[in-house]
Amino acid sequence: MPTLNIVMVEPEIPQNTGNIARTCAATGAKLHLIGPMGFQIDDKKLKRAGLDYWHLLDITYYDSLSDFFSRNTGEFYFFSTKAQHIHSEIEYPDNCYLFFGKETAGLPEKLLYDNPERCVRIPMINDDAARSLNLSNSVAIGVYEVLRQWGFPALLCKGQLREYKW
Repeated sequence: MPTLNIVMVEPEIPQNTGNIARTCAATGAKLHLIGPMGFQIDDKKLKRAGLDYWHLLDITYYDSLSDFFSRNTGEFYFFSTKAQHIHSEIEYPDNCYLFFGKETAGLPEKLLYDNPERCVRIPMINDDAARSLNLSNSVAIGVYEVLRQWGFPALLCKGQLREYKW
């Protein structure tokens, strides 16, 4: 089973992080949370958004970006509205890391500037009023693009009706 890593840099809204945790749990992606965060990890809103999926989650915490980079290696991709490349044009390798920034500011611009070929954007309309997608939606788009490219390994791809048989 290939490994997909989701990296949240200084998330601020517990509901978004809870939704992202649920996406990671349901897809087998590992979640990396880099502080400082705008909430406590025991926040009721965080737990409510993740519902009862927490036992399925592989999660690691870091004090800072430098702490993260000192403990991890791999192919890093940085999702940003400022990026010059489309997220679906990248071929994502096993054990890649998808980075997402905090809700109010995104990823640090120095990080983006130092990695221009690894910065990717989810296309949106050309209107300044549409600043960005919701963070948890962006993560889901990124996760499912990678999993689509990989053929949805180890994921159940067919469902069953409760009252009828297909």
